[in-house]
Amino acid sequence: MIRTIAVDGPAASGKSVVGRRLAESLSYWFLDTGIMYRAVTWLALEQGVSPDDSAGLGELAAAVQLRPVSMQGEAVEVAGARVGPELRESRVDNNVSNVSRHPAVREALVEQQRNYADSVTGAGNGSIPGGNGIVMIGRDIGTVVLPDAGLKVYLTASARERAARRCREMQGRGQAADIEKVLGEIEARDAIDSSRDASPLRPATDAWQLDTTCLEIDEVVRAILLRVNGGR
Repeated sequence: MIRTIAVDGPAASGKSVVGRRLAESLSYWFLDTGIMYRAVTWLALEQGVSPDDSAGLGELAAAVQLRPVSMQGEAVEVAGARVGPELRESRVDNNVSNVSRHPAVREALVEQQRNYADSVTGAGNGSIPGGNGIVMIGRDIGTVVLPDAGLKVYLTASARERAARRCREMQGRGQAADIEKVLGEIEARDAIDSSRDASPLRPATDAWQLDTTCLEIDEVVRAILLRVNGGR
């Protein structure tokens, strides 16, 4: 039985909603590792640590214990505060890629992510009850965090489609959204994520790559479930 599923891909490729629905279908825990990088970014901004301060950010990430507060992973506890919507603020959006590119930040959070997966699946100490496995999403799950995951999926979509999706998300939260501006931000983030020295964005060599540009969410989830259940 596949108990660890890694889902990677660029911004707005559908990882979050697909991963969450997949986890719900399987009664697995869900962890969007991006929320952890967003939490460190949010905390750094709150405490006045510059997104360019590699040493300061590394110390911050190593000192704070980030705890998802439910199986759905919609919020995280950081420095005694439960944060969720705050992590989607534009100031966090605009700084999270710069924060996450620092090797010291990634090293600290990757360790936490692995420990969390081990706890959920019963492979480590302090096991977390209630789930059959874990769906973990991000940009380096299959390549770095969980290289031995039972299933690795790499989701992608055209940059314009991803920008349109991000705009719909923003509008759903009552925020103004200009697709050309969002497209530029996504392309810039792709460039940072794919060219950074620490854990660059790329599909694992044994990942199943799925282009979601023309697919609905339910179609993507069904396709992955077929893989989980042994179909092709």
